[in-house]
Amino acid sequence: RLNVKNEELDSMIKEASGPINFTVFLTMFGEKLKGADPEDVIMGAFKVLDPDGKGSIKKSFLEELLTTQCDRFTPEEIKNMWAAFPPDVAGNVDYKNICYVITHGEDKEGE
Repeated sequence: RLNVKNEELDSMIKEASGPINFTVFLTMFGEKLKGADPEDVIMGAFKVLDPDGKGSIKKSFLEELLTTQCDRFTPEEIKNMWAAFPPDVAGNVDYKNICYVITHGEDKEGE
């Protein structure tokens, strides 16, 4: 289940010049970033991975995506990410905090 309406997906697919692979997806995503609020765009990308709208995603799922797709994270990068953004005891990652840090450069709780 995705947290996106079918009409929105159809509209996005029509924007592609051909079949959509990961490289095409990233190119299209980069084009959408121009002129948009980066925090909203990054949050939107995470929300696609959070169909229930809980504000978090499972550590194991995020780690699998980051280590198996396109520009793959190394074990060291994964270790550093979990040091910066540790999951809770249930294994959930607060992506809202990650978005904030990416766009503002510091942890919300540290303000």
